[in-house]
Amino acid sequence: MIEQYVVGLREVDETQVAVVGGKGAHLGGLSRIDGIRVPDGFCVTTDAFRRVMAQAPSIGDRLDELARLDPDDRETIGTLSADIRRTVEGIAVPDDLAAAITRALGRLGEQGAYAVRSSATAEDLPTASFAGQQDTYLNVVGPAAVLRHISRCWASLFTERAVTYRRRAGIDHRAVAMAVVVQRMVFPEAAGVLFTADPVTGNRTVATVDAGFGLGEALVSGAVNPDVFTVRDGVVVGKAIAAKQRAVQAVAAGGTREVAIDAGRQEQPALTDEQVVRLVRLGRRIEAHFGRPQDIEWCLADDGFQIVQSRPITTLFPVPEAGDREHHVYVSVGHQQMMTDPMKPLGLSMWQLTAMAPMHEAGGRLFVDVTRRLGSPASRAALLEVMGRGDPLVRDALETVLERDDFVPSLTDAGPGGPPAGRAPAGGAPTPIATDPALVTGLIERSQVSIAALERDIRTKTGPALFDFLLAAFEEHKRVLRDPLNLQAIMAGMEATWWLNDTLLEWLGEKNAADTLTLSAPGNVTSQMGLALLDVADVIRPHPEVVAFLRGVEDEGFLDELGKLAGGAAARDAIESYLDRYGMRCVGEIDITRPRWRERPATLVPLILDHVRNFEPGAAERRFEQGRQKALAKEQDVLSRLRALPDGDRKADEAARMIARVRTFIGYREYPKYGIISRYFVYKRALLAEAGRLVRADVLADEEDIFFLTFQELQGVVRSNRVDDRLVRRRKDAFRSYHALTPPRVLTSDGEAVTGAYRRDDVPAGALIGLPVSAGTVEGRARVVLDLGRADLAAGDILVTTFTDPSWSPLFVGIAGMVTEVGGLMTHGAVIAREYGLPAVVGVEGATRLIRDGQRIRVHGTDGYVEILS
Repeated sequence: MIEQYVVGLREVDETQVAVVGGKGAHLGGLSRIDGIRVPDGFCVTTDAFRRVMAQAPSIGDRLDELARLDPDDRETIGTLSADIRRTVEGIAVPDDLAAAITRALGRLGEQGAYAVRSSATAEDLPTASFAGQQDTYLNVVGPAAVLRHISRCWASLFTERAVTYRRRAGIDHRAVAMAVVVQRMVFPEAAGVLFTADPVTGNRTVATVDAGFGLGEALVSGAVNPDVFTVRDGVVVGKAIAAKQRAVQAVAAGGTREVAIDAGRQEQPALTDEQVVRLVRLGRRIEAHFGRPQDIEWCLADDGFQIVQSRPITTLFPVPEAGDREHHVYVSVGHQQMMTDPMKPLGLSMWQLTAMAPMHEAGGRLFVDVTRRLGSPASRAALLEVMGRGDPLVRDALETVLERDDFVPSLTDAGPGGPPAGRAPAGGAPTPIATDPALVTGLIERSQVSIAALERDIRTKTGPALFDFLLAAFEEHKRVLRDPLNLQAIMAGMEATWWLNDTLLEWLGEKNAADTLTLSAPGNVTSQMGLALLDVADVIRPHPEVVAFLRGVEDEGFLDELGKLAGGAAARDAIESYLDRYGMRCVGEIDITRPRWRERPATLVPLILDHVRNFEPGAAERRFEQGRQKALAKEQDVLSRLRALPDGDRKADEAARMIARVRTFIGYREYPKYGIISRYFVYKRALLAEAGRLVRADVLADEEDIFFLTFQELQGVVRSNRVDDRLVRRRKDAFRSYHALTPPRVLTSDGEAVTGAYRRDDVPAGALIGLPVSAGTVEGRARVVLDLGRADLAAGDILVTTFTDPSWSPLFVGIAGMVTEVGGLMTHGAVIAREYGLPAVVGVEGATRLIRDGQRIRVHGTDGYVEILS
């Protein structure tokens, strides 16, 4: 292949990122759009960069050293990257390469002024913009200066900020090359940035324009506040004109300088409304060309706009594909299921195939379309009621959308759609079901029989027959969930809890009375899971050699080694027994691709060791009995106080019936999820066995590549024995990028992430507001934990995290309180917090950012707020 060192800007397009980098490719694409003016220029290609880099082979060793560094080790990264930059800038540009660049300059005007701009191959990508990470030089005059600044652009691939950005984005330093764009300099009257979608709300129907006088560098650097214009449907609907005291202008001899703006001109708009609308129209044309919202840098010269850069807006949350032009309102499934992390494609498709309601994917998350239910007055009330009970922020966001009269169409019939976000339907009347523990026992037995049949029958299924079997198994999975008695049992405990909280507040003036009445409720498989790990610790505690061995565990083969130690066989058997019952669970368990405890038992070792250290023998039984006694005492107290009221006997009888209902059914609230995850582990093992056969047949490179295919795509691979490796790679890249996105609770088809608010004025100034889910007040040290495997908790600590799912319950037995960013009254963490008597506040926006690890905080679990103490 003949190396090409210089190529004209209009000879390339956005498909040639590998040759001219992201910026060069996008500028080439822009130059091909009718009506879009791009300053003329050329690209010094990545071939030129590689040739120059080959002259300093020692750089490779330093790149390897950079790759091994922690991204937070800024000092070492800064030292090493500066060393690499000095080396690159010191390499002489080869004569033939310099001649090619000089010839290109001659065609444009050798002594003209130019912008010399970095264009890396990992830049302006749909998943990572790299905005501002490499260098740009303006008003460079003369061939010698252009060559010198091209070398500086090559070196800027290794700025400390660029190196750190790549590490955090999971991009290999060696996989990135640098091209350089050289363009005729534009000397604008005004310049700025156009976002073709609102960068704050995500609304795709709104464009925003930032504008200032002179070159755009003043805006980009933050030296001046820009004028800000908001445009919707071709009309300026909002504007804020800033006092623009300074501007950046070109200097005749080269370079730029900052100048003061005349006082009489400072508050004049940099653009007229007509110019703003014309600019947005150009932006829409660019957006249509690239197929996604754009962040566009523009210049205004002689009343004409020139575009000097366009890149994807990578911070926007994607919009689910609806296949029509109608308005849609989506509610996050992850906020209901306590798993807002992105899911891999197999996990997404498996949840969609087994859920009780249709779901839509965006950004690696699932959403339920609630538009029709919002449009019907009858179903709207029920939807808002159940959403408000679970998460007031979701309800407030939905009400915000409803206030826009023209967005949700008014319907007379809500139509099909099932319960919101996979929940059981809610109604005003109590669920018609007898308060009989035998009902719960029967439901659990039926579920266990169904799962046993699944485990038995799947063993003989392979190849295409496995997928036919699984599709039938998914129907059985949904049949168990849709069993009317199952839904009635779930709702019975929830409704009784709501009734007790609402009614006892009215009758006795007591908030959240049900929190104590649900302590140590029988039959809660999730709280039992937490207590059972205390029993495992009891087996291990008497054996110092086993404890010492577990402190050094680093891999998953430790169970085989345990049996060789004194007391090790009993310890191994206790852990194995625990895994037999709960080994299908893990953090983020609704994603079938997440590693289960049975697959990675070492995950449990730190929790076991914490229990060995922090608890005395028999703690599980004592804790459960203490909770049961508190609940009984609370019941007697409530009933006694009610009987002393007017019409007290009737009120006490009603409350007694509801307390019995709570005690009977609230524990079952956790069982259906346990059944789902038990089935998921059966499905997963069968699919991984099939993946192993594909690897042995050289169809797949790795078993876990199936995680980046949907169930339907995997079915096709098994039938054809062929896989699209490029699709798998694209999915892996996309999955990495989704981690940087924050999923909204409510999302519209316009792309707007609607943020709800707590409408409360009953909390102290400065307190963090949330939803009270477990009564009581506790003060202690905050431990901000983002990874369950790295939790370092002592007795009395308060857990602060983004969300908890059932896998976190073993941690609950050793803490004094809990604060989460996501959650609702009946989500798993809230239910277990009440069972363990932990004061808890959930739905605290930004809790892990606003509360620092180690700070003292006070959690008001009854009133729903958190105070940060001095």
